[in-house]
Amino acid sequence: MTETLDERMMDLALEEARRAGAGGEVPVGAVLVRDGAVLARAHNRPLALQDPTAHAEVLAVRAAASTAGNYRLPGTTLYVTLEPCIMCAGMLLQARIARLVFGAADPKGGAAVSLYRLFEDARLNHRVAVTGGVRAAACAELLSGFFREKRVDSAAHSRDAG
Repeated sequence: MTETLDERMMDLALEEARRAGAGGEVPVGAVLVRDGAVLARAHNRPLALQDPTAHAEVLAVRAAASTAGNYRLPGTTLYVTLEPCIMCAGMLLQARIARLVFGAADPKGGAAVSLYRLFEDARLNHRVAVTGGVRAAACAELLSGFFREKRVDSAAHSRDAG
């Protein structure tokens, strides 16, 4: 079976997500691409940077915008392992990202298809095409494994403290 560009780019986003998890951050990774070329890669870093906006999507778009010398990035596709939150979805609209490809849906905070459908709002002046579910099982397992480990660590800490 031949891998698609979406699958190859999501594999890169998964690499970034693993880096986040290894650093104790929620394992989310993002890759921004134009015409098949990677413009930027990033992973979640809000703890390391003490910055609530340091989501993988924001960091990748900031890096690409800085390199491009323009905060608008038309013709680009953002690959991210988890459906973006409201903040990140708004940033994608402001940056004029053409397409979003995500892995795992986020029923508790997703702003693309799960909790909100921001990119479908006809009142907004930009549209982002959305493709979800690319490498969904791998993305979801990375997240659930991270939180499962956190719960085990928390339970062990509680037993030790008691």
